[in-house]
Amino acid sequence: MTERESVDILLVEDNPEDLELILRTLRRNHVANRIQVAEDGARALELLFGGAADGERPVTPRVVFLDLKLPKVSGLEVLARIRADAELASLPVVVVSSSREDPDIRESYRLGANSYVVKPVEFEDFMGAISQLGFYWLMLNQQSR
Repeated sequence: MTERESVDILLVEDNPEDLELILRTLRRNHVANRIQVAEDGARALELLFGGAADGERPVTPRVVFLDLKLPKVSGLEVLARIRADAELASLPVVVVSSSREDPDIRESYRLGANSYVVKPVEFEDFMGAISQLGFYWLMLNQQSR
């Protein structure tokens, strides 16, 4: 078994503006120290399951913030792969998406998402939502070790 690198959050987001805002919000509020970013679904799978760059260990995040509409591999496929893996099946996955579509929400929960959050449109609301998500999943939520 490969040794894993521990991180607080695996952030899977392809929108550069949303990515920058999420990172700034989490860091400004001192919610997460170790954040690993994947800008597409294929990279997220590499980070979680290996097969990435030479010498790069797979990561074990405390929580995954997962966008749905991703290039290469969709967020729903990433979620399905996480839930199908015995080692990662209980990993908390929070879908953070701009989609309010009922089929996306239903399918996310059917595949085992722990939470589904629609990205707020307004800047302050977006920052508040991300800050609260980070605080809840990293500070309040109790996870087994």
